[in-house]
Amino acid sequence: MIATEMTLENLTLTINQEIHVQAPLDQTFTALLEQLGPGNETPDGKSLNMKIEAWPGGRWYRDLGNGNGHFWANVQAIKRPTLLEFSGPLFASFPMVSNVQYRLSEVDGGTLIAFKHTALGFVPEEHKAGMNKGWASMHDRVRLHAEAGK
Repeated sequence: MIATEMTLENLTLTINQEIHVQAPLDQTFTALLEQLGPGNETPDGKSLNMKIEAWPGGRWYRDLGNGNGHFWANVQAIKRPTLLEFSGPLFASFPMVSNVQYRLSEVDGGTLIAFKHTALGFVPEEHKAGMNKGWASMHDRVRLHAEAGK
């Protein structure tokens, strides 16, 4: 086993993304809730069975049925249609806590989503490498869903 020195740099994670959506603010916020919740899928189209209780303190979790699942986060703040914020371990099965923020604002031609994921804890390098790509894929589905007007 190779020991890794624990430094602030390798115990923190920050991902920032901007998503430009050609759809109104309310429609984009609705698409965001749908895609993070029941519309959340794997890249090959399989449902992740995600649920969001869209109120302060509500849970964001994966429901595997029969009382089984995986807790992702609590809704830390929600202000429709401009803010959605979560705090929790997300998908991690290792010691980590995350803060995920979606700030939506009206811009010419639609909506700008400013996304920020910050985390503190042990995040293996192989997970860090895939997180940016995973969020980008999710955000592309949010954009497509909102622009389709569903």
